[in-house]
Amino acid sequence: MGDGRRFYTTKEKVMADIQDGIGNAVDCTGVSELSSSEIDHICEIIINKQRVVGVETGSEVVMTEDFGANRFGIDNGTCGNGIEIGRREGSLIFEKAFSMDTFELGHTDYSVKAVKPIIAHEMQTMEQLQMLMTVPLLYGAMPNMGLYYKPDGPYGNPPDLMREFKIEEAQQQAELAAEHVARDCEFVAVKLQEAGCDGFDFDTTASAGDGEFVGTLKAVSALRKARPEANIIMGMAGENILGIHGSIEYDGTVVAGLYPHEQVKLAEKAGVNVFGPVVNTNTSKSTAWNIARAVTITKECIKTAKIPCHPNMGMGVGGIPMSEVPPVEAATRASKAMIEIAGADGI
Repeated sequence: MGDGRRFYTTKEKVMADIQDGIGNAVDCTGVSELSSSEIDHICEIIINKQRVVGVETGSEVVMTEDFGANRFGIDNGTCGNGIEIGRREGSLIFEKAFSMDTFELGHTDYSVKAVKPIIAHEMQTMEQLQMLMTVPLLYGAMPNMGLYYKPDGPYGNPPDLMREFKIEEAQQQAELAAEHVARDCEFVAVKLQEAGCDGFDFDTTASAGDGEFVGTLKAVSALRKARPEANIIMGMAGENILGIHGSIEYDGTVVAGLYPHEQVKLAEKAGVNVFGPVVNTNTSKSTAWNIARAVTITKECIKTAKIPCHPNMGMGVGGIPMSEVPPVEAATRASKAMIEIAGADGI
């Protein structure tokens, strides 16, 4: 199930869930339905008796991890191992022992606002690791515009203001916060480029809604102008842009309510190199339902995109259960379907 629980069912029920998940995707986003052969293929992947499934040799895709090295040190309450080990050692283990294709350095807080005051330290760590590692080493951080609202930041919290019917003030505060996010993101990303990072991952973009999406797009555009060679990755927070502001625009487009196949067009305009679409998992539905829905929505995004798409495949997104440690059966099935049916360029 979408919450990680194991249950037993029949092939007929699996097929019904797949078709229902596809139907939900079409109803919500207006994307095209999967073909009958693609539906059959998803069913074959789901009912495969092997615990772990995979793609054929030669069909592998690039894999990237966000915040990966920190997984060793953090405790089990946040799906880590609780082992006393630093980020540098953790990164080297992921490269040399786990054979990751690319890797990512990140601060424990994993937010741009937290990185800005210690940017010199992060630049030093990035430079040291670049001399030790062979695989592309990115830097990742969330724009996390929520940290710019009171009580953590200088701007009024739009939901609080809206509860007081101060709609225009709420929109104004969101716009000011978006501009602040854009400045901070550009500053941090440019500095890390100077330290030799192989790419910057704007992770969990739009977690605070449409204002954050616009602020991050502006940051990407500014970074592209400042450092034309920059490798910019944008991973989304959810399948739909929450309309906290409601009418804020980027390049003449109101961003509230956009789905992945619409989001990627704006990401391309801003200057993103790799786009990470997200489809949220419904915890009350089966894995078959969630995989079918995620693949349907993501396929349309990839078909629309002119840049590579690396779908976010982790706990609670991409058809994978919302569980601290997702079952390997579900994770491999979702990944295989996303590659073979949606055409993912990476994960």
